[in-house]
Amino acid sequence: MKTMLFELRQAAVATLALAVVCCGLYPLLVFGIAQVLFPAKANGSLIVDAGGVVRGSRLIGQPFTADKYFHPRPSSAGKGYDPTSSSGSNLGPTSQKLRDAVAQNVSDYRTQNGLGTNAPVPADAVTGSASGLDPHISIENALLQADRVAKARSLSIEKVRELIQQNTDPADLGILGDPGVNVLRLNLALDAIAMGDRRTAMAGSR
Repeated sequence: MKTMLFELRQAAVATLALAVVCCGLYPLLVFGIAQVLFPAKANGSLIVDAGGVVRGSRLIGQPFTADKYFHPRPSSAGKGYDPTSSSGSNLGPTSQKLRDAVAQNVSDYRTQNGLGTNAPVPADAVTGSASGLDPHISIENALLQADRVAKARSLSIEKVRELIQQNTDPADLGILGDPGVNVLRLNLALDAIAMGDRRTAMAGSR
């Protein structure tokens, strides 16, 4: 009986000690290091506008459909880019539903961007990512949308291409994956230009 109580006491002490270390001290240590060394990443890589308003995260895409905005990849997360329902379509290459959806996306993309009926379309423009929350599109995809956005905003195509370049993230470590254009950052940069133009016009009318 003594041996059993001794072993139970040891087990209880070990469990309590591990709980304090693993569920208390270790998370606090990791949290503290992250806040000191990587505060932006540790807090969600949030994008804050000039007014201090959080507009989103550079890691999570958002839906944009208006002509004046660059459009993200198709998304199967909820009704599209719902961060609480991250998911791909789970449809395989033999799925007729997937084929029909891609064909429709290709047709819509060509129409939206004034492309010919046989013009090549980037794969990322018509297929979703596994998470449904991909914040990036390919550079090719962005350049094909540039004319539409430039016309909708009455901007020069050179200015729009410059913004694409400024909001392109390089491949990880320079070699992993491909460079990608962050759609949210790019669209916010476009809105910032429009806001600046409005302020200039208001100041000139005084």
